[in-house]
Amino acid sequence: MGEPRLADKNEGMTSPDPSEAQAAALAESIANAVDGTTFRIAVAESLTGGLLASRLAAAPNSSSWFAGGVVAYMTETKHRVLDVGPGPVVSARAAEQMATGVARLLGANLSLSVTGVGGPDKQDGREVGTVFIGIHSPRGELHVAERQLGGSPEEIVDSAIVAALRLLESRVHALVQQNARSH
Repeated sequence: MGEPRLADKNEGMTSPDPSEAQAAALAESIANAVDGTTFRIAVAESLTGGLLASRLAAAPNSSSWFAGGVVAYMTETKHRVLDVGPGPVVSARAAEQMATGVARLLGANLSLSVTGVGGPDKQDGREVGTVFIGIHSPRGELHVAERQLGGSPEEIVDSAIVAALRLLESRVHALVQQNARSH
């Protein structure tokens, strides 16, 4: 028997997915913007299954601003944990309620929610790739964006993460500028 072969440190590794690099850069931008502020960010996820929270938790100094996340994949969990009312869970209303529910649950003053249809079939009468992203801001303002994303279920999830982080980054920067002007 010969010596055991040591694997090259890059063996089996694939090059980073461009959407992963984008998501990491967006999360870092968010982290830099909220550093030294009183923002506490939380996320409520369905379609993205915890990947959004994972991306934010990996950002710099996340323990000082990232309150956490709730993965409410099943409809029943959305109703029970996040107080999403009756009706379709792939909707602007559900995204608003998820964002509000996770902010209340985790004591956050800024929250993000993602709900949508990854495929392979329609849900709640919505086409595959339909995504709703909700943002609950410090003064209780709610904003929801609807996106129609294409690709495989994995590509839809990756695109939803990037879209959600872009919206959060934009909102964070706007709020930081507002706070700077008011002081």
